[in-house]
Order: sequence, then C-alpha cells, then structure tokens
Amino acid sequence: MSTVLTLAIGEWRFWLRSRLVLASLIIMACVLAVTSLATITRMDAAQAERLAHQVAAEERFLAQPDRHPHRMVHYGHYAYRAPGPLAIIDPGVDRVTGQSIFLEGHRQNSAMFAETRSGAVLGRFVELTPALAYQVLAPLLLIILGHSLIIREREAATLAPLLAQGVQPVAILGGKALALASVILVMMVPLMLLAIRATLNGESAISAFTLMGAYALYLLIWGGLVLLVSALVRQRGMALGILAAFWVISAVISPRLAASYASVTYPAAGKIETGLMMARDLREVGDGHDAGASTHDHLREQLLAEYGVERLEDLPVNFRGMVALASEEKLTKLLNQYANEQMLREQQQASLVHRLGWVSPFIAIGGASRTLAGSDLAGHHRFLQEAEALRFSFVQGLNTAHAHTLSYADDVNRNRDDEAMQRARVGAENWKVLSDFRFSPSPAQDRLRAALPFFTMMAAWAAGLFVALGLVAGRLGA
Repeated sequence: MSTVLTLAIGEWRFWLRSRLVLASLIIMACVLAVTSLATITRMDAAQAERLAHQVAAEERFLAQPDRHPHRMVHYGHYAYRAPGPLAIIDPGVDRVTGQSIFLEGHRQNSAMFAETRSGAVLGRFVELTPALAYQVLAPLLLIILGHSLIIREREAATLAPLLAQGVQPVAILGGKALALASVILVMMVPLMLLAIRATLNGESAISAFTLMGAYALYLLIWGGLVLLVSALVRQRGMALGILAAFWVISAVISPRLAASYASVTYPAAGKIETGLMMARDLREVGDGHDAGASTHDHLREQLLAEYGVERLEDLPVNFRGMVALASEEKLTKLLNQYANEQMLREQQQASLVHRLGWVSPFIAIGGASRTLAGSDLAGHHRFLQEAEALRFSFVQGLNTAHAHTLSYADDVNRNRDDEAMQRARVGAENWKVLSDFRFSPSPAQDRLRAALPFFTMMAAWAAGLFVALGLVAGRLGA
C-alpha cells in the first residue's frame, strides 16, 4: 500500500510542476464555480418567479366577480412547473419543454414559454450547467492528466527499473489509478456543495447524494479508460488521439445519432396531422355549446325519462349544463387518448436513446442525472398529466354549477336584455372549485428506481474496465 501511495504522490508532484496540467485544473475549477453560481441564480429565480405566477393566477381566478359559469370555463387558469431543488445541478429538459400551460375548457393546450426548441429528449448542449461540465469537460481534464501516466514511465525508462526492483505491475497501475481517483475526489467537492444546498432546500438526501455517486462512478469510468489506453499504447500522441476520438464519439456523435435513430424508429405524427385526425374524431363527440345537436338526443331522452317530465324547462337540472358536463367528459377522454399516444411515442424514443448507454457512458450518466434530479422527460409528462387533472377538475366543477345552480330558462334567455343577463350569472363562491397546484419532483424512491438501469450500465462499464486493467497488468513490462 505504501508503494501505491508513493507512486500517487509522485504523480501529483509531476502534475503540479507541469504548467499545462496546473492551468487545466484552474480552468476546470473556474468553470465549475461559474456554472454552479449561474445555474443556482437562474434556477432560484425561475422557481420564485413561477411560484409567484402560480399564486397570482389562483388569486385572479378566485377574485372574479359573479359570471355565467361557462364564461369562467373559457376564462381559464394557468399551471406552472417550478424546478426542483436538484435542478441547480441538472436543469434537464426545463428549457426545451415549456414552463406553463393555459388550462381551459374543451382544449388541452401545449406547454408554453420554452426557451429553446431543441433536444427535448436529451437536453443537449443548450447551456453550460454543472451537469454538462461534469459530463463533457471533466473527462477532458482526466484525458489531459492521465493519457501519459504509463507512457511517460516508458519514455523516461523508469518502468523497467521499477519492475526489476520488485514493484508489482498491479501496484504501478494502482498508484496511477489512485492519483486519478484523488483528482476525481477534488472535482467532486463543488458537486457535494450543490447536493448539500439541494437538501437544505427540501430535496431528499438520498437522491442528492446518489446523484453525486452517479457522477463519481462516471468519472471513475473515464479514469479507468484513460489508464487502460495509457497502459496499452506506447506513444503519447496516439493515446491522446484515441481518447479524444472516444470522447467525441461518446459525448457528441453518439447522442446525436441515438436521437436521430429513435425518431426514425418511433416516428411521431406532426401537429397538423394530429390536428386533422382529432378534428375528425371531435365531430363524433359533438359540440357542447349546442345543446340542440343530435349528438345530445340520447342524453335529453335519458334525463326526461329519469325525472318523468316532458319539457326541458321542467327538469330540476339545467340541460345545457348537463350537456356541458357530458361533452367535456367525452372530449377529455378523446384528448387524453391523443396525449397519451404522443407521450408514449416520446417515451419510446427516450427509452431507445437511453438503452444506448451500454455503448456510451455519456448517455448513461445523462439519463441517471436527469432522472435523479427530477428534470427528465418523464417528469415533464407527469407535469402535463397533473395539469390536465387540474383542468378537468375545475372545468367540471364549473359545469356542475352550470347544471345545478343556473336554471335552464334563465340560461336560454340570457341574451334577451341586461336583466336576463344578470339572472344568468352565479355567485363567485362557485369559483372555489379551483384547487391549489404546486408541481414537485416525484418521490425519491421512484427516481432511484427509475435510475437503476443507468447505474447498471455504468457498473458494467466500470467492471469491464477493471477486468481489462487486471489483464493489462500482467503484460505491463512487455
């Protein structure tokens, strides 16, 4: 063990004497500091702003005066997706999927105010964040530091004397590996501080530090790969070229190819095509605004028979409101069918991309990072589903007030004069059907379970490199 430690300390002395290495360490430290502060500032501002907008939207809705209930259905409401505590590490798809949804009757609107319209599946190089710095830039630093770990010993003709003095090849590789591991440990300090801050802001400690462990494993994979190439190759230029090529393929080319392959394998219908198909199906549902449409004849006959009357005016409920209730339920089922199909296709694309983590550790760590941070595509889909549940709840609450609070005669004649219009309004207390909406990441155990496949991929990479290094150690002196 003393030999391993001595070799590791010697490597650090060399790095500190090297201006290039020292400059690389300083640059990496500055990048991590700047990106961390910038991301913290932006995510804190986004969270405060969206929560304030959510509260303001709820107050505006509840403060509306007496109105016709269907006016409030179209007045609508907003739902905002506030970033979770771990978004300061990995904002994920936050900038590419929209931050709020306008909720109204008869429609499922798309999320709005996306800052970037690309890379929704992978959350690619949209901006520099701590996650991207660790995923992309930290491996470059390890390549710079470690590509010549063993090659330099061969060039200086010190490898053979070490072996001749009885130093085991495993100890030599162990000393070099310990030096790289200590660099990784130093690089993890900013991430640890971010994880601690996230826990202080309400994040589960197990999620925060599991995310930190995922990045440590990812960087250890790169350290093992760098050490393996340095042990196998005898020229610095070739080692650097091989590692740089692998970095480009893993971090730049593979994600692009994976996303393209996924979109071809699971093509999604375009907005125009979907709109045309939906318009066709909506004709069968009927228009909830037209209570006299033939699509509502069955409901009319059912209500008249149920209450034993012959005229709509004699019903104890407002037929127009009952039509609105029934139509919204049928319409929502149809809208949810199309929305679920779209989300299924997006999830199939994302799953296919994620499976390619077996060939690219960059894809594996990206999936693990976004999943643990709660900023992945699945989190966005959950926001859409929760917002839709809120929309349907308050719209049907208003439709219920329309059916049971407002008389059919007043409703039909509301445009006759001002007095009739006043009678067709209901009290503002009916707006209390609106529920508070606060979006938050899924429970920690759910995120850990979802991230398990990514850990399996990275563990397979680490195990494969460990075995390869063991085999290389036997022929180190060759």
